[in-house]
Amino acid sequence: MRHQTLILVLVISNMLMATRLTLTLSLSRSRTRSIHPLLKRTCSIFNPKQFNKSHPCPLWSSSFSFCLDSLHTTTSSSFTTSSLSASSMAASAVEPNPILEEFLFPPFDVVEPKHVRPGIRTLLNKLERDLEELEGSVEPSWPKLVEPLEKIVDRLVVVWGMLNHLKAVKDNADLRSAIEDVQGEKVKFQLRLGQSKPIYNAFKAIKESPDWKTLSDARRRIVENQIKEAVLSGVSLEDDKREQFNKIEQELERLSEKFGENVLDATKKFEKLITDKKEIEGLPATALGLAAQTAVSKGHENATAENGPWVITLDAPSYIAVMQHARNRSLREEVYRAYITRASSGDLDNTPLIEQILKLKLEKAKLLNYNNYAEVSMATKMATVDKAEELLEKLRRASWDAAVQDLEDLKKFSKDQGALEADDLTHWDISFWSERLRESKYDINEEELRPFFSLPNVMNGLFDLAKTLFGVEVEPADGLAPVWDKDVKFFRVKDSSGSPVAYFYFDPYSRPSEKRSGAWMDEVVSRSRVLSPDGNSSRLPIAQMVCNQTPPVGSKPSLMTFREVETVFHEFGHALQHMLTKEDEGLVSGIRGVEWDAVELPSQFMENWCYHKETLMGIAKHYETGEALPEEVYLKLVAARTYRAGSQSLRQLKFATVDLELHTKYVPGGPESIYDVDRRVSLKTQVTPLLPEDRFLCSFSHIFAGGYAAGYYSYKWAEVLSADAFSAFEDAGLDDKKAVIETGRKFRETVLALGGGKPALEVFVQFRGREPTPDALLRHNGLIAAH
Repeated sequence: MRHQTLILVLVISNMLMATRLTLTLSLSRSRTRSIHPLLKRTCSIFNPKQFNKSHPCPLWSSSFSFCLDSLHTTTSSSFTTSSLSASSMAASAVEPNPILEEFLFPPFDVVEPKHVRPGIRTLLNKLERDLEELEGSVEPSWPKLVEPLEKIVDRLVVVWGMLNHLKAVKDNADLRSAIEDVQGEKVKFQLRLGQSKPIYNAFKAIKESPDWKTLSDARRRIVENQIKEAVLSGVSLEDDKREQFNKIEQELERLSEKFGENVLDATKKFEKLITDKKEIEGLPATALGLAAQTAVSKGHENATAENGPWVITLDAPSYIAVMQHARNRSLREEVYRAYITRASSGDLDNTPLIEQILKLKLEKAKLLNYNNYAEVSMATKMATVDKAEELLEKLRRASWDAAVQDLEDLKKFSKDQGALEADDLTHWDISFWSERLRESKYDINEEELRPFFSLPNVMNGLFDLAKTLFGVEVEPADGLAPVWDKDVKFFRVKDSSGSPVAYFYFDPYSRPSEKRSGAWMDEVVSRSRVLSPDGNSSRLPIAQMVCNQTPPVGSKPSLMTFREVETVFHEFGHALQHMLTKEDEGLVSGIRGVEWDAVELPSQFMENWCYHKETLMGIAKHYETGEALPEEVYLKLVAARTYRAGSQSLRQLKFATVDLELHTKYVPGGPESIYDVDRRVSLKTQVTPLLPEDRFLCSFSHIFAGGYAAGYYSYKWAEVLSADAFSAFEDAGLDDKKAVIETGRKFRETVLALGGGKPALEVFVQFRGREPTPDALLRHNGLIAAH
């Protein structure tokens, strides 16, 4: 997760692009998780490539063990209080287009592919006229520049975000085609907006005016962000270079979309039908039920968990179950090889797309007078290339010996168990034997724990925690807003006075045929004074949380693994920063304007509470008997927290390092291929040698189809921040409820409330009283001794 989700930060420009960076549950999962990519970068109206990214979880590590009915008369809550133009009104008299209607909540339930082309084109025409009017009357003042600009940007952010969200959760060929047909026109408008000289000059005039020092921190931050993002969007380029830059941006958006589609299609393409139960010995009942349920959906009407047939897929719940539990080593090998070679051959081969993406990003960097794309990426982040590499190397050194020992422990354990492969453990063995050793060492079987983690209990416990720490109450609000699937839930968040402060959607279950894998959080609308529906109070923020956990099977509720519990906590952390913001300047409210490498702080911070005794024991109750999780099991979960921490850390460091290498030192078309780079990096970040045929880069959606290009390091960077932030609660005393509440309120009033209105480092220091250090992270991971 992301969102992100988790999901969402990225500049307003990040918000328009809405390519979804999903969690892509691939083999990795350190103590972090996600936000969909769209929003991640300082919230600026410029930089079209980054518009509306969500916050996806990081790739899971550790050998991948691993984001009121009265308000609407139809099923949609949209209002037709105003139309975008006389022509669109005339057209809507024939056939209303929900994309063009004014709404409080997006009409997810009625938008169809046929609405996309006419709706987006009408919207873009209207926004173009609004932009021309603004440029003709712009003055270097808030009412004459920023407020009308925010209104233009927000409309496109919200509508385009709605369409991209539907593409992520209700994907179909017609919707893909419709979005692809208008995508170029949308990017063209974004570039036109981002390269507007009148707007750029007006922002510069504000900064150079005698009133500059009288502006609030948030307003100064907005001005500085817009100027920087305008430059990064090519506003200063001469005509021929600006034309080249725009072509690059158009093509990068197309390639990014295609990359993600290829990964999704390749994942869906693999299906293995099994009729002999001996082939899937070891798979837990939950996995067998899911495999039979999948078989039924594929036409095997009489499939049952007990007798089959069963269908194995590369969707996370199925894939992970096989890798962790299938005794059939050849099945594990087949599924693993299919997973690491997704989208690497035939019509779905992403290799040439990667080459072209890297080539174009380097060209873009050169046009902007940077040495490489990583420098462009870091221009709006907390870190520099050198600082990011320094942190990754420090963490690598601290993790390597522990990871080597992890492998030796597996070899010895498997040998003691009589495993024929003990002396030759390889990738499709690691996860299986890791689970067996975990069960032996801690007497914990994750599958046996599922009955204690039913989704309703987990969510109730999570909401209780939010009430304790942040003084907010979460309540169901189903029916208030239209949803895109019957399983989607809608919630209202209220403050201590009982007044609503935010809303959010929650889409928890895997739907392999139409929904992208991973977990993420995304913004629906942000808090904004300018966009207040009544002209008085601010517009309230709305978020969406998306996960891909095992759906209910038969009469059983969704029973979660402990890792799925952590994922939900992670994505809710992203949502809290979006929803509990007190910043009314829409361009820096919530996660907008927060540096990309700091946006995972609240999400990773929330994961720590999964190990807090009072919190965990409050959610861990058997779904049938109500029995509480035994005390000794809780203690084992805590002890197992650092299990294979070296391997898990190294896995994330490998992804982060190869990302930076590809965006700094790699020369497209040079003597070293992208796979050579991957192999070279693996030598110092992977204890088990990389397979020659490994093509994981072809499904590395975080950096090639999302907002993490030259930014995957941010998961580790933010882990440092989040661990240090949680250590403030440890210092105050986790058993001291009064101290926990006081510290929680301080966290809310700083990290969650200030949004991007102040630099992330200043916000952290305001909460913690000092700058961050990695000590707490290393201590939490068991890589240095606790004091």
